[in-house]
Amino acid sequence: MEVSVLNINGQETGRKVTLNEAIFGIEPNDHVLYLDVKQYLANQRQGTAKSKERSEITGSTRKLIRQKGGGGARRGDIKSPVLKGGGRVFGPKPRDYSFKLNKKVKQLARRSALSYKAQENAIIVVEDFTMDAPKTKEFINITKNLKVEDKKLLLLLPEVDKNVNLSARNLKRAEVMTASALNTYKVLNADVLVVTEKSLESIDGVLNK
Repeated sequence: MEVSVLNINGQETGRKVTLNEAIFGIEPNDHVLYLDVKQYLANQRQGTAKSKERSEITGSTRKLIRQKGGGGARRGDIKSPVLKGGGRVFGPKPRDYSFKLNKKVKQLARRSALSYKAQENAIIVVEDFTMDAPKTKEFINITKNLKVEDKKLLLLLPEVDKNVNLSARNLKRAEVMTASALNTYKVLNADVLVVTEKSLESIDGVLNK
């Protein structure tokens, strides 16, 4: 699959790049996509939710009413889960939600996500660029030139560029990351991928092993 290379003004440079079929042209595997996204979201969880059970509640242990003769159910102490202010039954406890996935599964998931974007024509290749200073207005102009200002955008760079990162940081619908740190969730969460030429080489190096 060939894609025209644009400059940051949105104009065609006259050059084209061929997207690697082994990465951008496979039959997507929905199950591994599910697993990889599930792992990513699970790893974001703090796992610090905690509620107190009846043994952890501070309160009197005296018997509230007599055992028999009251005409109602038997009562224990005031810490009972059926009473207001009592302990919670089977409440959450601190735990680790993360789990392991094999490297080959994660690679297949990323290739599947990129293949979906290629099928949707949601990949824009731009020539390598940098910014002299952090300028959010300049970054917005780039998105307008590429006609993606109203879409959720993921910009892939070959390496960390502080000025580009700072320029996009305040934009709610734009995110910048390095190609080597690419993950399935970020790809699927974006409406369009804007990839620099060198980033394509980085993606090939990481996913075409």
